[in-house]
Amino acid sequence: MTSRPTHDQLLAELRFVQDPELRQDVVTLGMIENVSIDDHGQVLVHLLLTTPGCPLKQSFKDQVNDTVGRLEGVTSTRIEFGVMSQEQRTALRGQLDGDRQHRSPGVSIPDSCRVIAVTSGKGGVGKSTVTANLALALQARGHEVGVLDADVYGYSIPTMLGIHQKPVTVDSMIVPPVAHDVRVMSIGFFLDADAAVIWRGPMLHRALEQFLGDVHWGDLDYLVIDMPPGTGDVAISLGQLLPRAEALVVTTPQSAAQKVAKRSALSAMQLDQIVLGVVETMSDPEGGPQVFGRGGGQLLADELQVPLLATVPLEQAVREGGDLGEPIVARRFEDPAPYAAVQFELLAEAVEARRPKVEPKPPAPMDRIKKPLSLL
Repeated sequence: MTSRPTHDQLLAELRFVQDPELRQDVVTLGMIENVSIDDHGQVLVHLLLTTPGCPLKQSFKDQVNDTVGRLEGVTSTRIEFGVMSQEQRTALRGQLDGDRQHRSPGVSIPDSCRVIAVTSGKGGVGKSTVTANLALALQARGHEVGVLDADVYGYSIPTMLGIHQKPVTVDSMIVPPVAHDVRVMSIGFFLDADAAVIWRGPMLHRALEQFLGDVHWGDLDYLVIDMPPGTGDVAISLGQLLPRAEALVVTTPQSAAQKVAKRSALSAMQLDQIVLGVVETMSDPEGGPQVFGRGGGQLLADELQVPLLATVPLEQAVREGGDLGEPIVARRFEDPAPYAAVQFELLAEAVEARRPKVEPKPPAPMDRIKKPLSLL
């Protein structure tokens, strides 16, 4: 007669079942109310969800079946879902906050996390494509990665990463959805489809504060931020909230785009951020037609005295991947790997290697930031 696993053995196996968004096992999170096995080897797991509308039920079922279901003596598994009480949710938030050293007051990302702001002087140059693919490439190199879609007016990261669910909250703490093993937050999660955002500067600043302070980012190694184009309110707010941010400047090969991108780099420098380098997108193959010109990325890098870290070609597969929620980096295992995927992997490697050795000074107070000339 086959022996059945004990209660402790079942619990030990459940420690391999992770909440895909909280990124911890369900036992540690206190989500297991009870687990039992009957005389026929049928296992019943009582699992408490953080919210009644949790979209991850099937993931929990699959994971329990793949772990507990493979134990000797187990014939079947079943989950009965409940919902945490307010007291349990409050305790869970305290556990998630833990004793982590935060980067600065009011910001929930850890002190050790590198913040990479992907910026450009103008829209439509592929900044969101760089953000999404860089995040996946860094994750593939073994890092915990988050993506913040700070392009409030032109949010596109949810589409590019294929996320269709809204975040859940745990006692007023926002838990970001996860796609491709990357945590993601965007204003697009809180709006109706295709809704326009018509906000002034103070509202933009408050939204960024909430994304950085009220979101459970966890133990991130990198937070990659898709910045809005230009040098406006969000760029200034980021400089104040995250003074040690590092900037990647994105431009096309076109001379006009390069000149505009330079302004965003100078803005980052004025906020005491470090410009890591330049990424050129929409590059034409050697010998082919020069749709967007040639050399703008290298020219910008030379002017800023930073390296050109990657040259991403103008390829149909890059665009298709963004539309389908499958960034080109996800195809890096193909033989041969798409050239663009290789370029994004090289970009991730370069970002890893260019960790600043000297910490920049804290940013200037708001009243010391140069004000634009009056046009009236």
